[in-house]
Amino acid sequence: MDGRDLVRSVKAVGSAGATQGLRTVRAAWRRRRADATGLPPRGAERARVPGPVQDVEPGPGGGVVRFSRSELRITVAVNGAVFWGWDGVGPEPSYALAGRCPEPDPRAVLEPDKDGGWRVVAERATVVVSRHGAVEVRTPGGVILRRALPPRWWEPVGGGTARWMQRSEVAADARFFGLGGRASGPRLRDGTYRLWNTDPGRPFGPGDDPLYITMPVQVVVADAATHLVFHDTSWDGTVTLRQGEEGAGSGHDRAGTCELRMDGGPLRCWVMVGTPARVLLAWASLTGAPALPPAWALGHHHARWGFGGEQEVRRIAAGYQERGLPLDAVHLDIDHYDDHQVVTVDQERFPKLPQLAEELRRDGIRLVSIVDAAVKAEPGNAVFDSGSAEDAFVRDTSGRLVRGVVQFGEAVYPDFTHARVRQWWGRLYEERLAQGFAGFWHDLNEPTSFTAFGESTLPRSARHSLEGRGGDHREAHNVYALCMGRAAYEGLRDLVPQERPFVFSRSGWAGMQRYGGTWSGDIATGWPGLRASLSLVMGLGLCGVPYSGPDVGGFDGSPSPELYLRWFQLGAYLPLFRTHASLRAGRREPWEFGPEVLEHARVALVERRRLLPYFVTLAHLARRTGAPYVRPLWWSAPEDHALRDCEDAFLLGDCLLVAPVLDPGADRRAVQLPRGRWYDTTTEQVYEGPAQVLVDAPPSRIPVLARAGAVIPVRGDDGGLELEVWAPARGRTGGGLVVPDAGDGWDEPEIERYVARWEGRRVVVEREGEDGVSAPPHPVRIRGLGTS
Repeated sequence: MDGRDLVRSVKAVGSAGATQGLRTVRAAWRRRRADATGLPPRGAERARVPGPVQDVEPGPGGGVVRFSRSELRITVAVNGAVFWGWDGVGPEPSYALAGRCPEPDPRAVLEPDKDGGWRVVAERATVVVSRHGAVEVRTPGGVILRRALPPRWWEPVGGGTARWMQRSEVAADARFFGLGGRASGPRLRDGTYRLWNTDPGRPFGPGDDPLYITMPVQVVVADAATHLVFHDTSWDGTVTLRQGEEGAGSGHDRAGTCELRMDGGPLRCWVMVGTPARVLLAWASLTGAPALPPAWALGHHHARWGFGGEQEVRRIAAGYQERGLPLDAVHLDIDHYDDHQVVTVDQERFPKLPQLAEELRRDGIRLVSIVDAAVKAEPGNAVFDSGSAEDAFVRDTSGRLVRGVVQFGEAVYPDFTHARVRQWWGRLYEERLAQGFAGFWHDLNEPTSFTAFGESTLPRSARHSLEGRGGDHREAHNVYALCMGRAAYEGLRDLVPQERPFVFSRSGWAGMQRYGGTWSGDIATGWPGLRASLSLVMGLGLCGVPYSGPDVGGFDGSPSPELYLRWFQLGAYLPLFRTHASLRAGRREPWEFGPEVLEHARVALVERRRLLPYFVTLAHLARRTGAPYVRPLWWSAPEDHALRDCEDAFLLGDCLLVAPVLDPGADRRAVQLPRGRWYDTTTEQVYEGPAQVLVDAPPSRIPVLARAGAVIPVRGDDGGLELEVWAPARGRTGGGLVVPDAGDGWDEPEIERYVARWEGRRVVVEREGEDGVSAPPHPVRIRGLGTS
């Protein structure tokens, strides 16, 4: 037990009482002792580099380049993605991939290059391997996007897992994004970022790192092209970034750099090149299409840790209804469980939970249940007894159950890296469904330790199945929550096959979008927390996780009416729109902040309900293309440096630009516009981009601008679908896509394509189909005519 563990344990004693404190100290000792005896000492190490090229072996889509001390496997897949793996490793097995690896592109051939190197020329990229093991990724025109220098390994002399380091260079003008959920972004500044899913143990702000979701996924935006790079290993590691600098006048450029250091795992890499849209499409084809949330999950959610009982839930729902405020879901936190057990409901507080769920559903409100990964380690607990019979829980190297400490005391943890355990866990959701729950949010699944925040509750030596390969928690930690999400998603598909599952998780890894989305976790109440909310959503979207959102108002503390309102207004335009707070923070209903905030919040809620068909369309498009709902302003113009550096506004799909108010006291704000004509959706004032403009932002609203020519599906006054069309500029055309969603099942609705154009003095909107153009089947409303 080191000093950090001791300090954390002492803090736990002071905050949780003597009994809980003793448990935390005991658990910390157990974890340290397990690792001391279960992990081999590293001892002396031997450094290794690839050495010079010896020979090559061409193969489908590429081939193998053999060096004196390693070999490099290169494959270009049919989706345009480039794979390379050192020491001959292939792309499988992998938790990130959706099924089998894509087939190799038969047109890509390994051929000699100059100076003794080799290259593979493909449609979207050229890969050049130097004779000493540097790997360059170039555009089809020959511009270098990324140059990975020869890697280095440090191998224990006595055998064991090698750690490794890979340095890379990117263009001087390049900007870094991604790496999972980072509060300081979305653009990643110079610094070191850790790749270890972590509960910070307190409400976090922009300066805190790492957080709950880390991924070795970088999106690098440069003038020549955008590329996504994914180092497919789930081990602990760090990424150190340094932005380049363009030389002024006759000065020389300084390349940007990335240094990746990993404690183990294979050194294998995927790279996708092209426009941002093409890169995310390739990423989704590799790691899986995002799960399609049910339509109700795109509405407004209300949650609180500490509802107390059924009557409080009814009071909240009635409060929304009496004030004419839309509400689509209520989330119950851990306080609805009996003694915090995984599935047993507290019968005193919630004696008729199925009846409550049915009453709410009749009013269009779904119940969502929290589900933690920890299982109370107590005989008589049904889940513990069932899991013990299934041998479902993680054990140490001696075969004993690993026990951690969480809020209810000692707990054990299912090994979600075992298919049999996932099936067992998936069946447990039948009880939750019987209670009337329609969705589930996974919490504390990093997994969290209440004895040492920032570390896993499981010792690194804990044993995992890892799909039958066997291994320890050093490899399993970052994919633990991903596998829990898979267990829930697949279990729900079996239990309720006619409905789309709704699952979102605090933690995850590359590919987590296959099973659902995420939320910010315990974000700090304050203006920095508000700004971090937007950073997290945009950054996760660029990593392939399009459905996410923050706790509106922050998790802890009491937001001022102004802060709450501005957070609420931002949340209304994010994929997951949820108010939530801790037990100590109190109520977060809009009417608790005064009549003025209530009326302005009503405007935001009504507008979210009006835009639901647009959010449904974005959800379907994300599933089909991988494009996030929330996109950086540079999405369609990555070569625009002003947009590349803008982090306080975003595009919602192709049609809307949202500029939230992120600072106190502001009633106007500067907005950086992409090229084209933009309409203020409230005043219909016209702005021409590219430019920076000053836009009114009174307390009643945040600036939202529509792209000229946009065709946006909205909810009409009668509840039906309408088309809101913003007049294109004279001499130009516009258009949009609409995906009508008739329900929450698995039907794949047809994408409706619309074009808007001027015909004399009026704007005509037509639907394009295989048989030509036709009149729209929905009512059409033209806006912006007075200023066109």
